[in-house]
Amino acid sequence: MTDRFSNVHPSLSGPASTGFAILPDDDVDLVETTRGLYLGSGGDIAVVMASGASIVLTSVPGGSILPLRVSRVLDTGTTANGIVGLV
Repeated sequence: MTDRFSNVHPSLSGPASTGFAILPDDDVDLVETTRGLYLGSGGDIAVVMASGASIVLTSVPGGSILPLRVSRVLDTGTTANGIVGLV
């Protein structure tokens, strides 16, 4: 398979090249800081940003891709499901 962009250095404005399932946890950081989140089903999502700030986004529709640099997705305050970290 040809990948014309294999020699291009990834940037935060470019598309994600991998992802991982996220199980919200109040105490454990993600394995990698994200460059975005995908929400399979909507709801609220409570996160700790890469900066250390904690925020809650409410009523986010399912199927949303959020361009957030997140180090943790909190269980408390998160009602969304099917969360995928995009890197």
